[in-house]
Amino acid sequence: QVNLVESGGGLVQAGGSLRLSCAASGRTFTRDAMGWFRQAPGKEREFVAAISWSGSMIYYADSVRGRFTISRDNAGNTVYLQMNSLKSEDTAVYYCAAHKTMITTTAVDYWGQGTQVTVSS
Repeated sequence: QVNLVESGGGLVQAGGSLRLSCAASGRTFTRDAMGWFRQAPGKEREFVAAISWSGSMIYYADSVRGRFTISRDNAGNTVYLQMNSLKSEDTAVYYCAAHKTMITTTAVDYWGQGTQVTVSS
């Protein structure tokens, strides 16, 4: 069974930082693109960032570019999202995703269960 398990969410003040992790298990994801999405209450799930299997392609949503950094450790089957200069509008449940090709939409092969990020102003 394939599992993506996020961790690292929590409550942080505006301007602070958090680092999310997503550990994949069940099979090796070294050839899959990995990504992060988020969903705020009453809103649709939206793309945040994605990284190709080799790390040679990285995409960011305009709203997080320059503040968030996605990275991956293929040996550890883990993807990370470093979030700096957090704003109240970053408050959402953050989901990890994996897909056989580069991630650009919510049409992905696998989802994690989500981790809550709350930014207080």
